[in-house]
Amino acid sequence: MDLTSYAEWAIRLVNDPDPPPELRRLREELTAVFDAAGEEKAVARRLNALLVRYPVRPQLSAHDGQGWHLHLAEDAAACAVMGLAAVVAELGVDRLGRCQEPRCATAFLDTSSNRSRRYCSPRCATRANVAAYRARRRNAS
Repeated sequence: MDLTSYAEWAIRLVNDPDPPPELRRLREELTAVFDAAGEEKAVARRLNALLVRYPVRPQLSAHDGQGWHLHLAEDAAACAVMGLAAVVAELGVDRLGRCQEPRCATAFLDTSSNRSRRYCSPRCATRANVAAYRARRRNAS
């Protein structure tokens, strides 16, 4: 079971400026997890509280004609929390990131092999690099 895809639900929710009313509280709680990403114990404490609040209820399903497989839950909130907790447990807290482009701050999962991702997208990386280049040029003249 690929729990990274479930974790991506959490990221989409954190980045959603206008989530459905029933997911607004969860969005705030998941945002707090990303904001605490530099502090392992704080992230673990927050995720553990969310795992209690949004329990996973695994179910066998054969909806796609591919045979039986496992779904974490019908509840999107429980899936998002479980996926994010599994990624943190497997890959580490330092895989949770916020875009370092000053005008962005979008949440992302760093799935790079060397844990070097700093931006949410190539667009933000380019924007930051161009701004740094222009600042160097200004300071040089």
